[in-house]
Amino acid sequence: MRVRLGILVFAFFPLSALVAAFPAESGSPQQETPLVVPAGAPLRLYLTKRARKRTGAAVEAKVLDPVYAFDRQVIPVGAVVLGKVNRLQSIPRWQRVRAILDGDFTPLHRAPIEFTTLVMPDGHRLPLHTVENAGLNSIVSSRRPKKQSSTAPQNTGVLGTGKQKVKDAIQGQIERAKNISDMVRGPNKLERIEDYLVAKLPYHPQYVRRGTRFDAELLDPLSFGSASVPPESLALIGTQPQADSVAHARLITPLGSASSKAGEMVEAVLAEPVFSADHKLVLPEGTRLEGTVVVAKKARLFHRSGQLRFNFREIELPAEVARLQATAPIATETEKPAQETLKFRTQANLQAAESTGKAPLKVDSEGGVQAKESKTRFLAAVASVMIARRAGDNDTARNQSGQAIGQDPNVGGRTMGGGFGFGLLGSAIAQSSRYVGAAFGYYGMAWSLYSALIARGAEVQFGRNAMVDIRFNTRSEPAAAHSPKSGTAPAAGHQ
Repeated sequence: MRVRLGILVFAFFPLSALVAAFPAESGSPQQETPLVVPAGAPLRLYLTKRARKRTGAAVEAKVLDPVYAFDRQVIPVGAVVLGKVNRLQSIPRWQRVRAILDGDFTPLHRAPIEFTTLVMPDGHRLPLHTVENAGLNSIVSSRRPKKQSSTAPQNTGVLGTGKQKVKDAIQGQIERAKNISDMVRGPNKLERIEDYLVAKLPYHPQYVRRGTRFDAELLDPLSFGSASVPPESLALIGTQPQADSVAHARLITPLGSASSKAGEMVEAVLAEPVFSADHKLVLPEGTRLEGTVVVAKKARLFHRSGQLRFNFREIELPAEVARLQATAPIATETEKPAQETLKFRTQANLQAAESTGKAPLKVDSEGGVQAKESKTRFLAAVASVMIARRAGDNDTARNQSGQAIGQDPNVGGRTMGGGFGFGLLGSAIAQSSRYVGAAFGYYGMAWSLYSALIARGAEVQFGRNAMVDIRFNTRSEPAAAHSPKSGTAPAAGHQ
């Protein structure tokens, strides 16, 4: 009995191995695609430690946003990037003059940083070669924003919209209060207070602040080998994205409400792949979007902010898609040859945007962008009037019995007036005469009132590699969207 059972086992084993191997041999062949982050792509970083502005000073940063290659992530959030300060550059003369008028006599410099090493979470190191960069005008907060509940009911109608606006306004005031208190209660509070106080000195050391943002462009491609892509996952590649789907992209064309003109061409590149609901690749990373500027209005006096609006009309797939389609033709809905599906019409506008200028941005439902200005500037104007009035106080000093004994030295008023006009150095100089203190106070008041009430509004600014969210509005039939001649295909949706 045992002998017969052994014969059956040995006879069945080759048969079962053959059956198991048959599907693998008869299945669709896997396609290999290289995973390369191309030259010119930025690594979005932030400093984890403040860096001394000194040639050769070591710099440490972390990756803020993940980096993708074709259809997958190759650099995760939190990967460490090392670099150094390459050299020091003097700031423009007008900035130097303005700093002196504010009481800062430090020879101010910019410190371009080059990043040289990428340290992956597993400890593996990759050499980098990036364009030297002095950083952006933004600081990454150490506090993580709270996630909003996605199951909250949406208010509709006039009453519901009004309630939502009230809630948004209240939440905005709460967030502003939290931002103010972060100076005292937030992480690294001692370093923040130290930076603030040191910057008020007439002569002080210079640092690149902790949390400073960088878009470090690669000078050389960064390779992560290759990966196999099953053909079934590419069945929808090059098709029109689902209506109202949102893509994360970076602008190639710098834009600004003061510099751009209506009709100007706009280019962007997808920073992340776009997938369908069943996780099939629709648009890989590196897909180019082309569009035009529709509205561009400069900022005007009395704080009327600049306005900008642009949209996208064409999609161009990466050349890697053509190679994959040539080696293993993909059966799309339109059954078109690979070279005809690399570029097609679409309709997309702005959903959200990251400002690279000094003012935050507000995006409306139609994709229009306007710079926002803080209302706290009015508080500064009111404070300047009170300080100037206090600095010009020339009341008579009296003794305990009420008799006049001379002129009140007004030390506090002079100190505030001089400090408001010319910083700590102004506070010291203002002690020489009550007229000097009053003059400094009125100078600070005039500048503050002009800045708060009369000056031009903020401009909308998008630097190269600014991140934007793009919403696709396509609601036409796939046949119209995939016309091989993009010039004759009607644009989907409203204009």
